[in-house]
Amino acid sequence: MSETQMPTQRTRVVREPERGVYDREAAYHILDEGFICHVGFLVDGQPFVIPTSYGRKDANLYIHGSAASRMLRQMKEGVAVCVTVTLLDGLVIARSVFNHSMNYRSVVILGKAALVDDPEERLTALRVLSEHILPGRWDDARQPNERELKATSVLRVPIEEFSAKVRTGPPVDDAEDLVFPTWAGVLSLEMKAGEAICDPKLEPVREVPDYLRNYVRK
Repeated sequence: MSETQMPTQRTRVVREPERGVYDREAAYHILDEGFICHVGFLVDGQPFVIPTSYGRKDANLYIHGSAASRMLRQMKEGVAVCVTVTLLDGLVIARSVFNHSMNYRSVVILGKAALVDDPEERLTALRVLSEHILPGRWDDARQPNERELKATSVLRVPIEEFSAKVRTGPPVDDAEDLVFPTWAGVLSLEMKAGEAICDPKLEPVREVPDYLRNYVRK
């Protein structure tokens, strides 16, 4: 597979172009930190955008779901998709309402999803999805059985045509607003893991595993 030259005409950031990032590793860092992607596709002229979990292995993004779902049924046919992932890092509070913003990191991937038919790749993809959300859990839980595998479809989206967009830093106020008597700055936001709450049906001897007790996002 040849490397697509970035950015393409479709992925070049037009608004605030200085925020555009076309480095593959930078895009991977954003994808690896996120939990949910939004998959956009068109069916008979009607656009749909579906949130779903995902996982990345090398230059492929994997998504999965019920074999009967609208999204997976359509994308089996090679429908063009747009996949987005966004991380929110802070609320940027300016002196004027117009200049309020957010600090964020986002990735947009354009391409076509392909159904994963090979049993070995399907199982690998499901492990990638599981380990993306909770590293260490796959080997500590029951593996999918044949019935579950039959009811689940896995799609592969090559990460070929993509772009990232990043905003960092303080507010950008108009010069005449700098003397306006109000607070301005950034309210930082981050996702933190809370306490692991045991299932009431859990055997008393089962302790919270280290991968939960020490859970942090990449």
